[in-house]
Amino acid sequence: MYHARSPGGVRISWNSCPSPTVLSDMNRMLPALLLALSLAAQTQKPPRRAVNGNIVTSTQDPAVRLELPRQARYLGVDRWDLYGVADCALHVWVEADERKVIQRLYWIQFEEFLPTKPESRYRYPFTKTTRMGGLEFDVRARFGATGGPTKPDSDGGHVEAMVKAAGYQFPAGTMNVRLVHLPDAEKRKELMIIYIESLDAMGLAAADLEPGGKAAARWPELERGLIERAAERLKFTPLPD
Repeated sequence: MYHARSPGGVRISWNSCPSPTVLSDMNRMLPALLLALSLAAQTQKPPRRAVNGNIVTSTQDPAVRLELPRQARYLGVDRWDLYGVADCALHVWVEADERKVIQRLYWIQFEEFLPTKPESRYRYPFTKTTRMGGLEFDVRARFGATGGPTKPDSDGGHVEAMVKAAGYQFPAGTMNVRLVHLPDAEKRKELMIIYIESLDAMGLAAADLEPGGKAAARWPELERGLIERAAERLKFTPLPD
């Protein structure tokens, strides 16, 4: 599908000589604070894949080592139940210019339907495909303007929040290729990769590539190059199951 710190990470500062009024307020607030921290700790899921700099190691579904370019900066991982339907773990890396405007973004997402959705399956067409590291991927490329509304609880909303929290911003226009691998015949798990490039850096706007736009005829060529660069920048090494 198409994106609180733990109690130990929260620092509470106490005044050296609090007044009785402050102490009373603190005493009233403390149970609510502890409850909120406890709930946050319960809902936050730990990541299941190991990340070391620009390398992701997944021991299952699929068992693969994925290496990104060294210059890509890791923004972190977010794992949550997406729409109450799927367990979603999302990793993001970026390459940006000196103004922290993103030139390339790497969105790596491991996802599987929850046991409460036993009939759910991923239904990608696999009419246009490519192979990387021995894995078959469904391929879909797109372009568009950024800045439109995004559902905050979607996976895209989570990516935007991670980018914003790290102080980066999207360019006005981007193109992306989405690559999806289904690791088994059950089709209840997926590895989704979205590789994004700036159109601004090419001197293009998304409107230029729309039908009737001044660069519309260039899209097939740009699409091919985008897919090729994604394959070049994402290095897959199969691991033993």
